[in-house]
Amino acid sequence: MHLALKLSLGLALCSTCCLARDNGQWEGSDPKVRQWYQKLMQPDNPRVSCCGEADAFEADAYEVEGDHYVAVITDGKGMIPNGTRFSVPNHKMKWDDGNPTGHGVIFIGSQGQIFCYVAPGGV
Repeated sequence: MHLALKLSLGLALCSTCCLARDNGQWEGSDPKVRQWYQKLMQPDNPRVSCCGEADAFEADAYEVEGDHYVAVITDGKGMIPNGTRFSVPNHKMKWDDGNPTGHGVIFIGSQGQIFCYVAPGGV
């Protein structure tokens, strides 16, 4: 594949993710947790990031509805009301990288798309 085409494809894939924000989220955070956020990749597209800590919301509560999880926001950072429910497609469940945060973490795009959900536990 031609280098320019590869670069264009890579940029297109990145643009489907979210716009990472720097809200000072790394100040005083555990380097291990920071590294986890920075390396977390989408389960159905392992070359694309789940996005960063500023794009993640705590979802410590969840329910099983039929054959999939429903994540319930427990800390929406003032952007998403606590108690908001998101149906998580099975291909967005992240099981393989543990979870050093001690919280369920859901990565949600600006248009409500789910990038990844890491269920609570697995510390």
